Amino acid sequence: MSSHALTPARRPTGEILFALLFVSVGAAGLLTAGSIPIPPSETGIGPRAFPYIVCIMLVLVGTGIVVQVLRGKVGQAEEGEDLDVTAKTDWAALAKLVGFVVLHIFLIEPAGWPVAAAVLFTGSAWTLEAKPLWKAALVSVIMALVLQYVFGGLLGVSLPPGPLLEGVPFFHG
Repeated sequence: MSSHALTPARRPTGEILFALLFVSVGAAGLLTAGSIPIPPSETGIGPRAFPYIVCIMLVLVGTGIVVQVLRGKVGQAEEGEDLDVTAKTDWAALAKLVGFVVLHIFLIEPAGWPVAAAVLFTGSAWTLEAKPLWKAALVSVIMALVLQYVFGGLLGVSLPPGPLLEGVPFFHG
């Protein structure tokens, strides 16, 4: 028997738990999607359709994975050529990333979403040692502005533009 074969002593609990997480999130979404308000003027598919479709797919995929795992069809471990399984977790980098996410949350209201997103993206690039950092910062600013325009300006999602973009009408949701 090869070392990759599933032995009766080793159950693929990780894969089953992952699949059950899919099922749980899908089921919770199905239970709560009905509470999405439908405007009286809505005559088409409505705002509940997409959440229902996604949640049904989550339940079906999760159930399918559970069935496959119980039948013995488990994923093979990757032979990662650049993966060092003996490497320790870089807790400092993880703490920096968490710190930038928390900073992003606190910057959204006073500085606006584009500034907060640019700080998050640039901070993540710095933490992950992107070289050169000025290019990562430039891409971060451009990406934040494009996302603000698409979501705030085109889709009408309420992302606060902040004081720097307050007078620019196409950045408002």
